[in-house]
Amino acid sequence: MDYEIIFVTGEIFFDHPLCGVAILKRVLEKEGYKIGVIEKPTKEEEIRKLGRPKLFFGVTSGSIDSMVRNYTPLKKSRAEDETQDYHEVVLDRATTVFSNWIKHQFKGSILVLGGTEASLRRFAHYDYWQNRLRKPILFDTRADILSYGNSEKQILEIAERLKNDLPLYDIPGTCIITKEKVNTAKELPNYEEVTNEKERFCDMQNMLTNTEDLIQKIDNRYLLQYKSPKYSSKDLDEYYELEFTRELPKELSGFEFSVITHRGCIGDCNFCSVNLIQGDKIISRSEESILREIKAITKLPHFTGNIDDLGGPSANMYGMDCNKCNASCIDCNILDRSNKRMVGLLREVRKVAGVKKVNIRSGIRFDLTTPEYIDEITKYHIFNTLRIAPEHVNKNVLKLMNKDKGDLKKFMVEFKKTNRKLSFYFMTAHPGSTMKEAKELAKAIKRLKNAESVQIFTPTPMTVSTCMYYTGMDPKTKKKIYVPYTYSEKKEQKRLIFE
Repeated sequence: MDYEIIFVTGEIFFDHPLCGVAILKRVLEKEGYKIGVIEKPTKEEEIRKLGRPKLFFGVTSGSIDSMVRNYTPLKKSRAEDETQDYHEVVLDRATTVFSNWIKHQFKGSILVLGGTEASLRRFAHYDYWQNRLRKPILFDTRADILSYGNSEKQILEIAERLKNDLPLYDIPGTCIITKEKVNTAKELPNYEEVTNEKERFCDMQNMLTNTEDLIQKIDNRYLLQYKSPKYSSKDLDEYYELEFTRELPKELSGFEFSVITHRGCIGDCNFCSVNLIQGDKIISRSEESILREIKAITKLPHFTGNIDDLGGPSANMYGMDCNKCNASCIDCNILDRSNKRMVGLLREVRKVAGVKKVNIRSGIRFDLTTPEYIDEITKYHIFNTLRIAPEHVNKNVLKLMNKDKGDLKKFMVEFKKTNRKLSFYFMTAHPGSTMKEAKELAKAIKRLKNAESVQIFTPTPMTVSTCMYYTGMDPKTKKKIYVPYTYSEKKEQKRLIFE
């Protein structure tokens, strides 16, 4: 078969709405394009097996940055760690490797980058694994264009442009390299400035956004970002109701009947990159669309009555849509925190014929809950334990994480009335955490007795916390902060918790 577009992905491909490439494939096929997929290539010759596409190669390492996937926070190979059950075969810096293979095997082919690895490396960025600043990934890969975020609208526009021999300029949600400065775009500090002055790296961090055209000079050329297109509830309804087979590999079988309710996150956690991928506003699907998808699931041959998960980046953010301004929603007094739309949705889903149980496994924001919502989910939608992520207990560290919202103790007192258990996710060795704060966290965890996960902070490209790690400063104030840099201290901060 002659394909018009071939996706090369570092992950297993599965025809399910949880797979980003699958959504893009279905969206393109709906418009009549012939799509091929090469999954998990480990040798250059594997790039050749579907031939040269008529339009372009779409290249991604997958849903996770390959370096985060392959290495622990202490930079140990997960594959070589005997204590971890790790079977992934994704090459280091997979997006760059795949791109270079394609350039070598199919000279002159158009390359479109996408996925988490490309999205978070679209500007000059700090690379934890090399402990240095790197140029935007378009410069390393020599690709033609980068599409950041979920990319359904971008990929359709790119395909249409190439089909009609039109240039790849001015496409919302993409980045390109240009020789000329674009004066209408907001200019970030250039590569030389951020390399030589950490204060300028902080300035760059404060300017990063999906909602504006941005430009950054790299040597004698420029990296130009076009602001993200607007996605709507109607768009998401269309994408998630496409006819997926929903067949999953065995290792993901517990998510076969998961349903996505919304995109985006208003939490603005400084260590998280979701806001620079999916956006910092909530886009909720319509209740009608979600119910149609669930009714379709009940007709699948292997469905036994359980919806594996119903949610998004934080399950209880469903319905918290607001686009009245560009300010942070989490700090806004008019944000609808009632959880009414989510509670109403849950009650309607339980009425669907054939549905026995609807699970919420996505995790929730405890600071955005109401008594009605907690009562609803503890009665019908969780197992014995509800998972929440306070991340830390020290006020200063929480402020640096931008997680100093809500009252954990008050929430725990109220939750105790449900006769269910809480489990907690915490993080240690985040910027601002000395051994004193680590001991405070360890003491609190011993008292809680049910810390499901304690991870060492990993600096990932483009986040505020990574800027703190690299510069040793709070980028908003430029004040110096303590950063635990040595492996020995990071291990010691975690060891305290498990003594």
